[in-house]
Amino acid sequence: MIKVLVADDQELIRQSLQIVLDSKENIEVTDVAANGQEVIQCVRRQRPDVILMDIRMPKMDGVQCTKIIKENYPDIKIIILTTFDDDEFVYNALKFGASGYLLKGVSMDELVDAIVTVYSGRAMINPDIATKVVRLFSQMAKADYTIPVGIKDESDLTKTEWKVVAEVEKGASNREIAERLCLSEGTVRNYLSAILNKLDLRDRTQLAIWAVQTGVGKRRPD
Repeated sequence: MIKVLVADDQELIRQSLQIVLDSKENIEVTDVAANGQEVIQCVRRQRPDVILMDIRMPKMDGVQCTKIIKENYPDIKIIILTTFDDDEFVYNALKFGASGYLLKGVSMDELVDAIVTVYSGRAMINPDIATKVVRLFSQMAKADYTIPVGIKDESDLTKTEWKVVAEVEKGASNREIAERLCLSEGTVRNYLSAILNKLDLRDRTQLAIWAVQTGVGKRRPD
């Protein structure tokens, strides 16, 4: 059973998400919160596995709340719920450890899939904002936030793994990578797991940031 905390300043959204998610046999909504301060209180009271975090909340927004939660409870996965014009929040929420971004208004099936995805340790970025995230990664590459990877770790990657990294750099989903490289989605997941292990990176988000910062797509082995 995946324990989920719903955080949104709109009561109707909180209640709707709670009702729908509680109807899923593998998900339990353990608490709801209207702002970042309430999120922290809820986490202390009953630690969830996944938090659905509205980016814009009173008293403490989703970015600051993500930072505090990940510093104190690094195992909790956080999915940011956002609108298409929230670009300024994307950088910091990912920097502080959010596992994914979803646009408000996604279908419930997509939301459930995202919860299961991040619970299993993978990252989830809504395809509609993947391009914007990649653009922000490019901006991050010029900033002071770096992902350290050793040269020896890089040399352990196979040619196919480099190709997978290059696709991640472009913001491609597992399905898109599978199609472009003529692989199954399961094989792509296995490659990603091996890549993260070799590079000692936490998740797909860190991999994408590192890929953009270092320009691996331009210098991978042929």
